[in-house]
Amino acid sequence: MPKPRFAQVSLEATPYYHCVSRCVRRAFLCGSDQLSGNSYEHRRQWFEDKLLELVGIFALDICAYAIMSNYCHVVFYADREKVESWNQEDIIRQWHQLFSGMLFSKHFLVNGLP
Repeated sequence: MPKPRFAQVSLEATPYYHCVSRCVRRAFLCGSDQLSGNSYEHRRQWFEDKLLELVGIFALDICAYAIMSNYCHVVFYADREKVESWNQEDIIRQWHQLFSGMLFSKHFLVNGLP
């Protein structure tokens, strides 16, 4: 039975986590599909670049990762001290590195709270 994230992650227990994500229905993350002859190898570098970009935005450090043809493993360290040092403005700036932001969040960065 699925559990909410707050019940799965406990930084008091450990700051290290192993995440696995896999493709289904014979889909390929990267590599070559022998059946169709299609190559998805270009995705390997894209995936690695995106992973490293996200680590730079969020308070995570990568310990190890493996990108396979239809799944990937990532072992990361959640940096609690880094997060606790961020104020509201820092958090919004981090979020804006991924998303353009909403009118309110953009206004907050320029003018502060109303």
